[in-house]
Amino acid sequence: MKTRAMSETPYAEEPSAVVEEETGTLLIPQYHVVLLDDDDHSYDYVIEMLSGLFHHSHEVAYRMAREVDVSGRVIVATTYMERAEMKRDQIQSYGADWRIPRCSGSMSAIVEPAE
Repeated sequence: MKTRAMSETPYAEEPSAVVEEETGTLLIPQYHVVLLDDDDHSYDYVIEMLSGLFHHSHEVAYRMAREVDVSGRVIVATTYMERAEMKRDQIQSYGADWRIPRCSGSMSAIVEPAE
């Protein structure tokens, strides 16, 4: 087996074949998925939903459930527009909280630009 000298580069391109391009970072606008509070869903429901849809840990989901209860809203995810809209739709179609008889449907969520 022939060994290669350290100065040799196996795939070096000839200078005339190299195309230089200006590169930059493409910034994709980010959006918040905001869960809105209501009185028709339990903490357990919110924790289960956030764990299931967003894979938040039980502890993170509990803190978010507490914040939505106290503040009336909580950011549950920040992502690009299409995914934010999909996650909002998943929240709004998650279904009623079986623990609360008067509950007739899912929680509400909105998408707003992250600043």
